[in-house]
Amino acid sequence: MGSLALIGAGAMGEAILAGLIKAGTAPSEIGIIEKRAERSQELVTKYGVRELQDLQGVSHCFLIVKPNDLQATLAAYGAGLPESALVISIIAGKPTSLIESLIPHRVVRVMPNTPALVGAGMAAISGGSRTSDSDLADVERLLSGTGKVLRVDESLQDAVTAVSGSGPAYFFLIVESMIAAGVELGLSREVAQELTIQTLIGAGSMLAGGGADPATLRANVTSPNGTTAAALQVLQESGLGEIFSKALTAARDRSRELASG
Repeated sequence: MGSLALIGAGAMGEAILAGLIKAGTAPSEIGIIEKRAERSQELVTKYGVRELQDLQGVSHCFLIVKPNDLQATLAAYGAGLPESALVISIIAGKPTSLIESLIPHRVVRVMPNTPALVGAGMAAISGGSRTSDSDLADVERLLSGTGKVLRVDESLQDAVTAVSGSGPAYFFLIVESMIAAGVELGLSREVAQELTIQTLIGAGSMLAGGGADPATLRANVTSPNGTTAAALQVLQESGLGEIFSKALTAARDRSRELASG
């Protein structure tokens, strides 16, 4: 397949790195460019990858930098990237058209999420104007070790960001709130945490099993006039659905702002 390069080796960069190796890419085929020397050496030692000074000979280049660093990164390294290389952008809010205006390469846009760190991520990919179906299939194979991968039209990437890219944080907030509420009810923090986290894992497993949709699963656990019904009534009367609608819309709109920032 050739040499793979990752520019940017933060938490998501490490998740992609670990996923590439899990999917079968040899560490010796992977190089990283990371401005923090200590972090770069940490990953070299941990995974057996190489440090790169430039992108000569690279066949696939992952851009995993902050949105504001995109242009500076391409200015510094873009000219040295072989024209045949595939650029895989994991930069929130930045469309492939912008990157294509800065470099002559094929570009695939990816919106992953942090569960990629444990091989349980969700990544949505979109091809730019120069990419082929085989390019997308190539990226699907590379990212298979990070979790699930699906293709979406790029016009939907801001919505993907709102739902799955930012999504883990919503569940973490719910878990925090449930633990705190459990403590208020008299549970120790340790017990409230174990009850909440395992309940989330179990509910997620039932959803992933595909046997029933969320509404059916919710109905199955909600006895008329029971404890669950009492709790759900409070959540619904508090406007939970509207709150999530507003929250995801805000995330989508912020993703759009990043595109022009």
